[in-house]
Amino acid sequence: MNNLLGKYTSQLNQQPKQSGQNQTLFLQQINNPQYWINLFNTLLSNVVKIILVTLFFLVLYRFGKSFVSRISNNLRHDKTSSNRSRTIATLAQNIYFYFLVFIYIYVILSICGVPIGALITGAGIFSLALGLGAQGFVSDVVNGVFILVEQQLDVGDVVKVNDISGTVTYVGLRTTQIRSADGTLNYIPNRNITIVQNLSRGNMTTIIDLQLFPHTNIQQVTRVLEQVNQQLTPQNPDLIQAPKLLGPTEVRLGLLHYQIQLDTKNGTQEILKRKFLGAYLAALQAANIQMPENSMDLSNKTQA
Repeated sequence: MNNLLGKYTSQLNQQPKQSGQNQTLFLQQINNPQYWINLFNTLLSNVVKIILVTLFFLVLYRFGKSFVSRISNNLRHDKTSSNRSRTIATLAQNIYFYFLVFIYIYVILSICGVPIGALITGAGIFSLALGLGAQGFVSDVVNGVFILVEQQLDVGDVVKVNDISGTVTYVGLRTTQIRSADGTLNYIPNRNITIVQNLSRGNMTTIIDLQLFPHTNIQQVTRVLEQVNQQLTPQNPDLIQAPKLLGPTEVRLGLLHYQIQLDTKNGTQEILKRKFLGAYLAALQAANIQMPENSMDLSNKTQA
């Protein structure tokens, strides 16, 4: 028992001596000019290394970007569509960029003397919270991979995703960007893309709905519309075939609905619809066929 007390007392007596020795060594290092010279040389060496590494990775990024662009241009000359090649190029550039950023951060931390192994080991404490927070990110990446593999949409396609419609401007692993007709740029996480309506795949069909009075001579209307079709069809190569006169379909709200079907190439359906609709209305008016008009009283009358 006396021996244990003696050892404990000797250790307590040695601690102040050791702390005093450490303080003395620290003061000696600070007062020593060689210490500052070594510190300056170390900092300068690390700064130079970081600059060189940064320049090296910038060169690698520019080289990889140009290489991906060259492959994309080669794909455009092959059977791959231009939209598909742009999508592949964008995805490849994103993967290459994130890979370089990861390697760059690792090299910089190594130059600064940060123990990477200790950081990775210590990160296990926060792995659970990190995993919970990254669930959305992982879901975005998985869905993005399936969207690209299954070719659900490409850059330049006109699509409708949920309640958003427009032209696809960017397809990435995490988000997809769609620009609406009014210019709004929509950022959609890939995990929220459940149903994709692609309006740029294959031929499109659009319906022109003419509203007529129920007592209108249908045979005369048909003859007028056939004459318009004979004139405009040869002038529009985007038509897959001549317009089909579906004829009267229903009477709703006191008006007769006469429909015409246009089969067009994708992306031209709205242009041709407006063109044929304007020609139909002009021809019907020239034939003295009465068309219903919507009247609206815009006068603001007040009684005294």
